[in-house]
Amino acid sequence: MPQPRSKADVILAQQEPNAMAIVAPVVGWLIPGAGHLIQRRWIRGLLLMISVFAMFVLGVLMEGKVYGLNGGDLLDMLGFVGDLGAGGLYFVTRLMDWGKGAIQLASADYGTKFIIVAGLLNVMSAVDAYDIAIGKKE
Repeated sequence: MPQPRSKADVILAQQEPNAMAIVAPVVGWLIPGAGHLIQRRWIRGLLLMISVFAMFVLGVLMEGKVYGLNGGDLLDMLGFVGDLGAGGLYFVTRLMDWGKGAIQLASADYGTKFIIVAGLLNVMSAVDAYDIAIGKKE
């Protein structure tokens, strides 16, 4: 006779990692919002995609700085981590050699912050896609 399962066992069974739990956050990190789109969360995926793309592109158009790997200043390293969170957008920007100018205007400083926040929002989006994939969130 099978033993009754506790509530904790049911929750753990729902959160077991599967292939989607690996694919969704990685794809969502590389292409903002795609982690939700491959799980058929159309509205959330499109909203995240539009938000991250818009913030990142506006930041670059405002001549914001895109940080590269730097072992120097702590704030530069944190900026790099934030920028890297944008995934594919970061790599395209670095390949196209955008975001290298010195910050001379206030709008460029705001642009730099837009780029960092877009990367951080994308990381949160990838974590959300993972939570959906393991059944922790609807």
